[in-house]
Amino acid sequence: MECFEAVHNNSVEQRPLLRDVRPVRNIGIVLFSGFALPEAATVLEIFQSANALTDEESAVSGQMRYKVSLLSAAGGRVDSSSSVFVWTEGVEARRYADGFHALFIGGGGGVRNAVRDERLTDWLRRECPRSGLVVPLGEGRWLLEAAGFGRGGSAPSWGARAPKTSQYSPPELGASTEYASPLQSALALVQEDFGVEVARQITEHVLPRPQQTRFTATVRENAPTYVSEKIQASIKWLEANGDRPIAIEEAAQVAAMSERNFLRRFKIEMGVTPSEYLSYVRLDMCCRLLVETDLPVDKIARRCGLGGGGWLSKLFRKHLSTTPTEYRASKRTISV
Repeated sequence: MECFEAVHNNSVEQRPLLRDVRPVRNIGIVLFSGFALPEAATVLEIFQSANALTDEESAVSGQMRYKVSLLSAAGGRVDSSSSVFVWTEGVEARRYADGFHALFIGGGGGVRNAVRDERLTDWLRRECPRSGLVVPLGEGRWLLEAAGFGRGGSAPSWGARAPKTSQYSPPELGASTEYASPLQSALALVQEDFGVEVARQITEHVLPRPQQTRFTATVRENAPTYVSEKIQASIKWLEANGDRPIAIEEAAQVAAMSERNFLRRFKIEMGVTPSEYLSYVRLDMCCRLLVETDLPVDKIARRCGLGGGGWLSKLFRKHLSTTPTEYRASKRTISV
């Protein structure tokens, strides 16, 4: 940071003064060992992109910019579930008089250990009520619940200005505890601060484009009945976490149901069991990687939550009457 400031102080004298007076909105992303990288990285990129897109304009007009802090209980290097390391600051190192403008709580399998970290839960207990918006990423809601913020409340804290985006906010604030897309919440903040056009540009360049692939799309199209919001939430969770080992009870918790009731409702509403749907999710992931990458079949299988290439080959023969290698060759021939 000192080097960054020195470079600008040696260039145009007026620019640092303009930057210094710009309002800053502090965004926190809370991480822990074993956090899920993709969604946390996308939230970070949304705010960094907003800064980049509005840099010249906001420097002149005095508009706000975003300062994003990656935080963990002790600070230092934190490993993600993808074996990618990020550098974080200790939660106690970041204290703002007005709290965070938005605080995103990371998800991922490491949350099972994170919920037992008293430094982290105690800090969340203090900071969440002072923050303007608190949004869990997937399993991050379990960390919030460990800190004492359960479901309840009624009115969204700023939902009236972004009616299509709901979020988790502490019950003490009388706010909604709906768990919606953290990416939509981040985009809604950007749209509120910088307008629709900036949010649109970020959506086009940052957010992954939805891909309707063969198996899950077919299941959805042939679902025998109306799909409830709870089952839809579990479907999104299965699709987001299909690359790792999953226990059915985890998906049931996402749907806020007992495991027995979840299995029954999922089968009634989707026409397949959660385990069958998860297999389709993984097949779709494998199909995309086979076509879009040159990764070996065995590595693709492991990346998609399957044990290895042998199991993937069995699934391909069962559902596609071909092998992964033949599927890759045929799709690439068609695309050429």
